[in-house]
Amino acid sequence: MVDSLTVQIIVTVLAGLAYVVGLTGIIVPVLPGTITIVIATLIWAIVLGGAPAWIAFALVLVFSAIGMATSYVLTGRRLHAAEVPMRPIYIAIACAIVGFFVIPFLGLPIGFLVGLYVAESLRLKDWKKGLDNTIIALKALGLGILIEFGMAMLSSITFAVAIIVHFVTA
Repeated sequence: MVDSLTVQIIVTVLAGLAYVVGLTGIIVPVLPGTITIVIATLIWAIVLGGAPAWIAFALVLVFSAIGMATSYVLTGRRLHAAEVPMRPIYIAIACAIVGFFVIPFLGLPIGFLVGLYVAESLRLKDWKKGLDNTIIALKALGLGILIEFGMAMLSSITFAVAIIVHFVTA
């Protein structure tokens, strides 16, 4: 029979691995990102219980909400200010998905870049302006990723501190 401490350690290790997947998913959008971090922390808090786990979950939830909301709002505002509509972004995402299957892993960013550039160039009927708008869109998306990743790192630090507090006081 497995004792309670062993289960807690296993769940903590699995949650830590989920954090790695989540952080990677923010940078490489093939994997789920922030949502993975929130779900891993929730499961960890349910299994371990106690104040440190639930406080950590509450903080991770707040950090994740701030990161995702800020990322979407700032990205949307910068794209709107540059008069880049969402349609080329959706086309770029579709091209990224196709690119992922054509050229495994590297096809994702290549497909996104090519799809965005071609969609913007055709929309504007100017290849130079298409390139300029592609660069603006990439900067906006990069800023959003950076903000979301920063908040995910705060979540990771919170999770690490909660692990230490839980196992030291247990």
